[in-house]
Amino acid sequence: MAVTLVDPPGLPETGIYRQVSVATGSKLVHIAGQVAWGADGATVGVDDLAAQVEQCYLNVATALAGAGGTPDDLARLTVYVVDWTPDKMPRLMEGIARAAARLGRSPLLPPATLLGVAALDVPEHLVEVEATAMLD
Repeated sequence: MAVTLVDPPGLPETGIYRQVSVATGSKLVHIAGQVAWGADGATVGVDDLAAQVEQCYLNVATALAGAGGTPDDLARLTVYVVDWTPDKMPRLMEGIARAAARLGRSPLLPPATLLGVAALDVPEHLVEVEATAMLD
């Protein structure tokens, strides 16, 4: 595996993501921000943050597969959420857990940054996830 996720001593364990990823592969993959579009281009989960998060993560997995990778190859994520407030965290985590279950994996993520934004590309999109991966 080209990416090793760690929580070094002295940094807190979040239970959601790892603090550090060490990438040693030879193929760097950048995935454009994924929104809650299904394969048909229609928005999935209008007004439902958890459903949109789930679709975004499934889209990231699909993009990775297209590059020859899997979610195990993720080195970094950036998550943009419209009008973010901490009370949205349970819905965000629900969406991540649902995507992980559909992908048959643990919901633990690589290092990630969550940013609150005023708006995304279209008004019905509540979240966008961009990713970087390293493949052997």
